Formats: sequence, structure tokens, C-alpha cells
Amino acid sequence: MANISKRLSSNVEGNFFVDSTCIDCDTCRQLAPATFVEDGDYSTVFQQPKTPKEEFAAFQALIACPVGSIGTVKKNPTMLSKAQTSFPLSIEDGVYYVGFNSEKSFGAHSYFIQHPGGNWLVDSPRYLKQLVQAFEEFGGIRYIFLSHRDDVAEAARYAKVFNAIRIIHQADAAAMPDAEKIIKGEKAVQVGMEYRCIPVPGHTPGSMALLFKNRFLFSGDHLWWDRDLQHLGTPQNLVWNNAQLERYTRKLLEHSFEWVLPGHGERIHLPCAEMKSALEQLIQRRWSAHSVDPFFGVQDKSD
Repeated sequence: MANISKRLSSNVEGNFFVDSTCIDCDTCRQLAPATFVEDGDYSTVFQQPKTPKEEFAAFQALIACPVGSIGTVKKNPTMLSKAQTSFPLSIEDGVYYVGFNSEKSFGAHSYFIQHPGGNWLVDSPRYLKQLVQAFEEFGGIRYIFLSHRDDVAEAARYAKVFNAIRIIHQADAAAMPDAEKIIKGEKAVQVGMEYRCIPVPGHTPGSMALLFKNRFLFSGDHLWWDRDLQHLGTPQNLVWNNAQLERYTRKLLEHSFEWVLPGHGERIHLPCAEMKSALEQLIQRRWSAHSVDPFFGVQDKSD
């Protein structure tokens, strides 16, 4: 839990605060943008919640924080309990944001898909009995899709409980060597009627995206929405192979989707035509002489 003695001086006065253990993963800023903002290497409280809705969102951010860096001066067990039981959060059409982000994946988001043919967990949250119970109430987990080696977190524990099939690309399989299904090569692999595992090497050699219903693209750390600049972004730093990153970002134009649900960065919903246009603009902008991305930093194309 957050330690008030480590409270960052950048926090405005009031009940909520962020302490110096913050890893700047962006989780709180997505859940409660009216309260939290980035300030250098940390998130901080730039405005205390003004409405019950904003206060509840701030408590959700407190719960989801992977390192427990958010605290309150005054305790509110009732609100805290309500925020805790609000996860997983419904996004649309049986797709949920799980919450309880894991420090082991640097606070990456994980998602849950409820489906009559078997439920999917996309990347892994912290392992908690509350989530095990929630997944049981949803009908269990049949598949665990791992977008890349950085975000496996507690996948093995969830797989053991639910006897789930873990899916990972061969190039990143060292992170989950006993995975039940290994994707090989560079071609998309169809799983059932509505799921497609799409290799997108670049950030890591085994990065993959999962396309569901030709609507939802679970993009790992390959693609996200930048809330400040209001456009799609892709890594410029922490890149295994920039040429591959470019190639497989371009190949995403072959697929139709209206949601981008990333491991890091903001999720976004746009009509398919607008999403394709946003992707085309990203490609043009990203692979010019050089570009700046506020999430992953600066990298010259010549690198």
C-alpha cells in the first residue's frame, strides 16, 4: 500500500496521493484521467476528484495500480470494496478489461473474452482469489493468449487452475516454455471461427496480436492510442527489430478492426474505415526521417 511519508510533492493537497514507488505505467491515468497525470517519471494527482464518479474512478485506479503507489489520507472501506468488485470492467460485446495489473509485466493491461465456445484471457493480471472466482463465475478460462514475453506474469498459475491452453509465439516461448500451443512462423493462425493470432514481431521477436470477430485487436505492446496527441502509436524505443516492426505494422492494414486494446497505452474505438486511416497515418508519420513518441521515447529511423 502507498506510504504517505513517501508522498510525491507534486500531488495537489487532498485525500488521494501517489508515492515515490510509482513506476509510471499509465494505469491510473487511463482509469481516472480527471485525477491523475504524468509528471516526469511518475504519475501524480493534479486534481482531487470533484464528483462521485471521479472519486470512484480514482479508487479503481488505486485498486488496479500494480505496485500499490496510490493511497488516501482518509480511509473509505465501502468505496474501496465497491471499486475492487467492479473488476473486470465491461468494454463491449463480452470483452472486459481485467484490472489488477501486474508489476511483473510493468503494469500491462490484461483482458477477458466471454464466449460460448470458451473464454479467453489475454495476457495476465496479478494472481488473486477474487479474479479466480470472477473467472469461475464467467465460466472459466479455455485459452490464455500471451502477446509477448514481457506480459506473461501469472499466466502459468491461471492455466493450472483452469486447465487452460496457453498460446505464445515460438520466438518468445522461453518466457512460457511449457505452453500448450506454440505459434510458429510469420503467418496469421486462425483459432476457431472468430479468433486470429497475428504475428507482429518488432517490439520482441515473438510479439503477436489477437483479432477477435474482426472487431477487437488485442495488440500487446505493438500498437496503442496516444491520448495526448490523439493518434495511434507504436514503439520507437525498446524495439528488437525496427524493420520488422514497420513491416508488420503495415501488414495490419490487411485486417479489419475497430478496437485497439493494448498492453500499454490507451485503448481506442473507431469505425473500421477511420481505424484504417489512423493506421495509415501512423505508418506515414512513424517511418519518416525521425519521430517522437511520448510513451516509448525518441528514436531516429537510421537506428
